[in-house]
Amino acid sequence: MTDIALTAPIERVARVICAEAHSSNGSKPKGGAAIAAAVSGHIDATWEQEVERATAVLKTLREPTAEMVAAGDAVDGNAAEVWSAMIAKALEQGV
Repeated sequence: MTDIALTAPIERVARVICAEAHSSNGSKPKGGAAIAAAVSGHIDATWEQEVERATAVLKTLREPTAEMVAAGDAVDGNAAEVWSAMIAKALEQGV
């Protein structure tokens, strides 16, 4: 079963973009819990500045590649329409 996110896709992507400024490989920052808490607080306070870039990322993903379509078709259904509809919905959701 696939997990269902509780946060809007644009917010999740914006938070990741913001976090990448502090840890390019996604690992916890060096310096222990105090530094990790400071970075987390900074992300909470500044992720909204990355909403435009997050939106651009999701817009870019609206059209699947041929390989993505083939993988989706192998599962069942029309993957191109499903993918486009899902991304369009994510963009409609906003933050």
